[in-house]
Amino acid sequence: MTKADFETRLRGASLRVTQPRLAVLAAVSSHPHVDTDDVIRLVRAELASVSHQAVYDVLRALTDAGLVRRIQPAGSTARYEARVGDNHHHVVCRTCGAIADVDCAVGQAPCLTASEDHGFTVDEAEVVFWGTCPACTPAPTTTSNRIPGGSR
Repeated sequence: MTKADFETRLRGASLRVTQPRLAVLAAVSSHPHVDTDDVIRLVRAELASVSHQAVYDVLRALTDAGLVRRIQPAGSTARYEARVGDNHHHVVCRTCGAIADVDCAVGQAPCLTASEDHGFTVDEAEVVFWGTCPACTPAPTTTSNRIPGGSR
């Protein structure tokens, strides 16, 4: 996305266009599932004088406006992504914490039908898949060409 795209998104959400908002939106858009510390680092590379509190405030404003999504898998720090409005899910590596998007398996949002909705009007479902990413999965061991009880 371009700076003009980010400006349009901010105005469309009735938010003032400021340099910190543009920088945070750009950082989250270009680094899916980024944590707050990394957002601060990325923003400071562009705007050296921005404070931690300013970044926290911008993240909260962008989240409240629906321009970014805050996710926090169990046991993890909060992460932010710019992919919003499609009710996608996530897969998280138990070893390194890597996170990837998972599109809905079937149907329209909320992707799942609750077995009992207790009278709620359900408009979103949050699913987190847990496992081991390819980088953390041990390579399969190869069997040797040895003949049992003998030599090669």
